[in-house]
Amino acid sequence: MNRLLWLLLALVMALLVPALLGGSDLLERLRAFAPGLMLGLLGMILLCWIINALRLRLLLGSQGEHLGRMRSLGVIIATEFAICTTPGGSGGPLALMALLARHRIGPARSSAVFAADQLNDLLFFLCAMLGIAGYALLHSLNRNLEGMLLSSAALMFGAVTGVVALLAYRRLLLRLSGRLLRRLRISTSRRRRWTHKTLHFLRALGETWKLPKRTLALVFALTCVHWGLRYSVLYLALRGLGVDVQWMLSFLVQMLSLSAGQFSLLPGGAGAAELTSAALLTPLVGSTTAAAAILIWRLVTYYFYLIAGGPVFLCLLGRPLLERLNQARARR
Repeated sequence: MNRLLWLLLALVMALLVPALLGGSDLLERLRAFAPGLMLGLLGMILLCWIINALRLRLLLGSQGEHLGRMRSLGVIIATEFAICTTPGGSGGPLALMALLARHRIGPARSSAVFAADQLNDLLFFLCAMLGIAGYALLHSLNRNLEGMLLSSAALMFGAVTGVVALLAYRRLLLRLSGRLLRRLRISTSRRRRWTHKTLHFLRALGETWKLPKRTLALVFALTCVHWGLRYSVLYLALRGLGVDVQWMLSFLVQMLSLSAGQFSLLPGGAGAAELTSAALLTPLVGSTTAAAAILIWRLVTYYFYLIAGGPVFLCLLGRPLLERLNQARARR
């Protein structure tokens, strides 16, 4: 119940930001937005889900044959719902492990697939930042854009450095964590279980990266298409509102806003993402247009995830859980 109230509070905060920013002209701007374009944006998100379902089956390798197209699509939608409703998206890997466990895919394998998927995302953003940096060297950019570029580059460099350090010094980290757990007086059996699970995860992650190079290249290509579509939503929303902006600018705004939402640890970054995007967009397009664009962007990339993902999540995870609870009560 507390988590539900926390989510509702975050949603209220997220809606208040564009409402207060846009003022009395906000509804008029939203009415002028073409319904056909809105349907097109929602269709782009559906296509993103289909692409991610294909990525999931490819990363699972031979085990992906146990998942049908519709089942894998449901897994993706339910996992995205869990990401959007938990602090920092922490519920995503847990939901994925629970969903794949129903198809006899162990937690080590499912968590390794989730990690490989996240590493593909990180590689895409690194390539995107390199491309934007190359563009900045050849073109003169305004100060706002340069500031966003530097902030994004620093964030991406820190993330890549952290991942490389974790993979390169994984054995040292295991030894240090073991010593820390020993000092915390964690029992030997629990320390062994933790080490055993970690080693299983690393082994499964290694097996994932041993997939055929053609498969890994296809996964990365699908990753690029997915993020290219998703990060075009704000750009198309602004164009639909009559504002001509650079796609690169909208990319940086979304990247910084969603990063701020992740660090805020609010469900789906609700509130923090809106505040950050409002601060970045308002000086460029005006308060009313920024508010309308933010509302459309978040409606498509966040609220739609909740509306469509909720029933799927309950069907795939909620109903089996209720059946288990009813069976437990019947046994009593």
